[in-house]
Amino acid sequence: MLTKGKATREAYGETLVALVQEGYDVVAVDADLSSSTTTAALGKEYPERLFNVGIAEQNMVGVASGLALTGKTAFTGSFAVFGTGRAYDQIRNTVCYSNLNVVIAPTHAGISVGPDGGSHQMIEDLALMNVLPRMRILVPADYEAAKVALRMAVIEGGPFYVRLGRAAVGQIYSQGDQFKLGTAKTLREGGDVTLVACGAMVEQALIAAESLSQSGVSAEVIDAFSIKPLDEKTILESMAKTKCLVSCEEHSIIGGLGSCVAQLVAKNPGVLKKPLKLVGIQDCFGTSGQIDELFAKYQLSARYIHDSVLELAT
Repeated sequence: MLTKGKATREAYGETLVALVQEGYDVVAVDADLSSSTTTAALGKEYPERLFNVGIAEQNMVGVASGLALTGKTAFTGSFAVFGTGRAYDQIRNTVCYSNLNVVIAPTHAGISVGPDGGSHQMIEDLALMNVLPRMRILVPADYEAAKVALRMAVIEGGPFYVRLGRAAVGQIYSQGDQFKLGTAKTLREGGDVTLVACGAMVEQALIAAESLSQSGVSAEVIDAFSIKPLDEKTILESMAKTKCLVSCEEHSIIGGLGSCVAQLVAKNPGVLKKPLKLVGIQDCFGTSGQIDELFAKYQLSARYIHDSVLELAT
C-alpha cells in the first residue's frame, strides 16, 4: 500500500526557495494565484523575486520571457487551464521560438481539480505543449518527483513544461531519488503487460498491478516522468517481453502520453502485433465531482486499468 503523500503543487514554492538559497538566479511570475500555486513561499522569503501581474496570463508569460532575457530562469504560475490555454501564443512565439529559460509550471492540471468542474479541469495541456518545438515536458508522479522536475528544468535550461496537480497523491519516491531527462522509471517488473503511466496515474497503475498479481497477471509499471523527450528504449524493451501495453494518463488520449506511445509503436513495426489500449479522457470535457467519483466516471481508476488488462492479456 502506498504511503499517503502530498500534492505535487506543494513542491513548487519551497523548491524555488531552495534553488535561490543554493545560488540559482530564479524568479517567478504569477497571475494572482500565488497562494494556490504556492509560489507565495518564494515571495515571502525573497519578495523581489516574485512578480504578481494580476489576472493576465499572457502578460505573465511575456514578463517571464523578459526576465529570462536578463539571465534569470523564470517560472510562471497560474492554473493549467489558464497558464497554457490562455497564454499559448506567448509560449509558442516568445518562449519556444526564442528558446528562453522559462519554465511553464502551472498547477491544478487534470480532472483531479474536482469540484471546480470542466471549465477548470485542463485535460489538453500536454497536447498543447507536446507539439511545440524545443519544449520539454515533465509530469511528476508525486511530491518528491515534483521537486526533482522543477530543479531539472533550471539545470537543463530552455523551455520546460512541468505539470503539477492540486490533489494529494500517494508517495512513490523517496528524498534523493535520481531522475534524468528523457528517462523513465521502471517501478515494478512484470512479464504479462506493460503499464506506462504519468502523474497521478502512476499511483493508479501501481494499485492495479498489485490487484492483477492476485489474478495471476504480472504487470510491469513504468513511470513516464519525462513525456518529451520520451524514454523510447525502456518502453520498447518492456513491450518486447510482455503481451500488451496500456498507457495511463489524467489527460485526453489525444495528444498526450497515449499518443506518444502510439507513435512509438507505429515507428517500430515489430511490436505492432501486440494490443495497445489508451486509458485517459475520451475526447470530452470534465465535470464537477469528488476525485474518486471522477476517476470512476472517466475510467481512470485502478479498477478500470485492472479490468482493461484482463481483457487484453487473457
